[in-house]
Amino acid sequence: MKLATFNVNGVNGRLPVLLRWLEDAKPDVVCLQELKAPQERFPVDALEEAGYGAIWHGQKSWNGVALLAKGAVPHELRRGLPGDPNDVQSRYIEGVVGGVIVGCIYLPNGNPAPGPKFDYKLRWFDRLKSYASDLLSDDLPAVLAGDFNVMPTDLDVYKPERWRDDALFRPEVRDAYAELVAQGWTDCLRTLHPGERIYTFWDYFRNAYWRDAGLRIDHLLAAPALHNQVRDAGVDKHVRGWEKASDHAPVWIQLAD
Repeated sequence: MKLATFNVNGVNGRLPVLLRWLEDAKPDVVCLQELKAPQERFPVDALEEAGYGAIWHGQKSWNGVALLAKGAVPHELRRGLPGDPNDVQSRYIEGVVGGVIVGCIYLPNGNPAPGPKFDYKLRWFDRLKSYASDLLSDDLPAVLAGDFNVMPTDLDVYKPERWRDDALFRPEVRDAYAELVAQGWTDCLRTLHPGERIYTFWDYFRNAYWRDAGLRIDHLLAAPALHNQVRDAGVDKHVRGWEKASDHAPVWIQLAD
């Protein structure tokens, strides 16, 4: 199973890019973030024509997450994290594909920090850690994938000294990510490529992509039940260079059958 995550930065505006990548990469499962589309505007027909079934949680203008599966419709388990019934932002959807539980995540950005948006990010992270711990308690084959909006270490950011006070790199956020992984999750990309400088996001400004001035903020975390099944992991960096591309590139892992 090839499982990928891709922050599309507007699923309708970037639909040609998404369809081109699906045809080229042929992933079996895809987590999408930042749909920027209400529920009724999700391009389900175009994706079905491309061979992918979908479940999605849309939101007008902002946020939005979806889960795609090649040749099937994922069996939906949950939309939205537990712990805050008043949270209406579309940032989590979970389903089962091929016997694997897949949680698609779009974690809050949190800027400016400090401030209310940063506080919301930390509360959301706390809810994620609590729910992720519950997933592990049953020793289920699960993957949490998406845009976590955190660079875990200095290795994951171009010129880390410039990001010390940013909500994606503040100690509280990096600590929260480290605590999540310490539950037993495997950061697949980093585990298979230790010490390598790999990015998944390049800003549109200052020629960032062509200078390779990037960030690693898109992650795939595998539960212990899948730890020995992870065969490969990578970033389709070239997609970021396509015309009208997202500022993120697809990130993927290959699981043994």
